[in-house]
Amino acid sequence: MKFIPTKLEGCFILEPTVILDERGYFMESFNEQTFQKGIGQSIHFVQDNQSYSSKGVLRGLHYQCGEHAQAKLVRVLQGEVLDVAVDIRPDSPTYGQYESVLLSGENQRQFFVPRGFAHGFLVLSNTATFFYKCDNFYHKESEGGVLFSDPKIGIDWEFPSREMIISEKDKFQPLLENAKKVW
Repeated sequence: MKFIPTKLEGCFILEPTVILDERGYFMESFNEQTFQKGIGQSIHFVQDNQSYSSKGVLRGLHYQCGEHAQAKLVRVLQGEVLDVAVDIRPDSPTYGQYESVLLSGENQRQFFVPRGFAHGFLVLSNTATFFYKCDNFYHKESEGGVLFSDPKIGIDWEFPSREMIISEKDKFQPLLENAKKVW
């Protein structure tokens, strides 16, 4: 497994070793010891989630606050998405900046999003199956969000916004400056 640091401290792109032959492929998608060594910290995942979405679906930007904050290890099992993390830690030198990565069933990449980041993704293929691990349980009252089109963040979603399929909740998330504080 290759761990590629991003411009956002704590966010990593993971590229697994894929063994191909005439039968197909084999890869180790997660190994706790390798993962913890690769990111330089001890993370214990407690919950797995999966979603299935069609082209143009945008989910996010979401996060959990306080004692319910979550780190996520995300991947795409089928299809292709543009995955985005936004640094929402007020004291961070990269506060308000984002990192995006193309995740697909073909490239097998994964993205580690630590606590203190808003997270979202946009489906670029006809459909996509998205899978992620969380290091804390979901807590509805601790949920926060940031508007996907916040002009100060300036995310390039690489897709026309008029063609996006967005939940009512996500259409009306606050700007980062008005969002619920992480800590």
